[in-house]
Amino acid sequence: MAEPSPAPRLGVVIPPSRPWSESREAWRSLDDWGLDVGYTWDHLTHRTVPGRWLAEGWATVAAAAASTSRVDVGVLVASAALRRPVALARLAATVDDVSDGRMVLGFGAGVPTEGGADTGRVPEFGELSRLFHDTVDGLEAVWRGDTEWQGRELSFTGIETLPLPPGRRPPHLMLAAHGPRGLDLVARKADGWSTYGGPQSRDLTGDDYWAEVTRQRDRLVAACETHDRDPATVRMSLLVGFGHLRPLASVEAYVDAVGRATQIGFTELAVYWPDADPSSSLHADPEVLREGVARLRA
Repeated sequence: MAEPSPAPRLGVVIPPSRPWSESREAWRSLDDWGLDVGYTWDHLTHRTVPGRWLAEGWATVAAAAASTSRVDVGVLVASAALRRPVALARLAATVDDVSDGRMVLGFGAGVPTEGGADTGRVPEFGELSRLFHDTVDGLEAVWRGDTEWQGRELSFTGIETLPLPPGRRPPHLMLAAHGPRGLDLVARKADGWSTYGGPQSRDLTGDDYWAEVTRQRDRLVAACETHDRDPATVRMSLLVGFGHLRPLASVEAYVDAVGRATQIGFTELAVYWPDADPSSSLHADPEVLREGVARLRA
């Protein structure tokens, strides 16, 4: 079994699928258990929680920021199907201010169902990709303090207010990407990179899964080198548990996943918060996570 040395940042994704009175205790546990970052979703609907409550992601992460004191907080990830540059920049800067600089802005292309849930129109993947790239350029313009900007798909004008609270810098920007154009965008403009392995990894387990995420990381490294960027300046985050791999099946499985991610070159590993519902694909025992983190921090 692979043992991580040193351990990367340890993170958890807490879906906003419970009443806040329950979710608040999970967020506070992250501070107490020694994790580094907690994320939530930015979705209007999700196939893993059919028939269940799904809270608004940005309101949730703001509440989490106010309920914690040490752990970083963020969204994994905000969706180009729903978010536009000025409003997204304002949301992220506000949570960063509430959290005193602990905000991680995860952003990705999203999925067509998000557009359908929001407007009734289901966009094609190509449109989401274009919106993703344009929104990143737009965010850059907002952070610069531009009062107007014209992209290929999006634009803004007439901004009369500051992009950030006084004394603040833009939040850490982590882009979710799997294909060549997305990885190139990460290499050029992101502080961090998030992947779950991509669609092709969902049915993989064991060595096959780890070989796939290794190939993804290698492609990002190559993209960085193309732009003369040191890959070590990109914080690389791997989300494990979306497909068939179950990192919280046992303490040993969790420690092994952290170790393998570290050996590949990832600097952060995130898992899903254990769902108490036995029928959920994310069902696990929270004690496995607590004990796994404790072992890695010992």
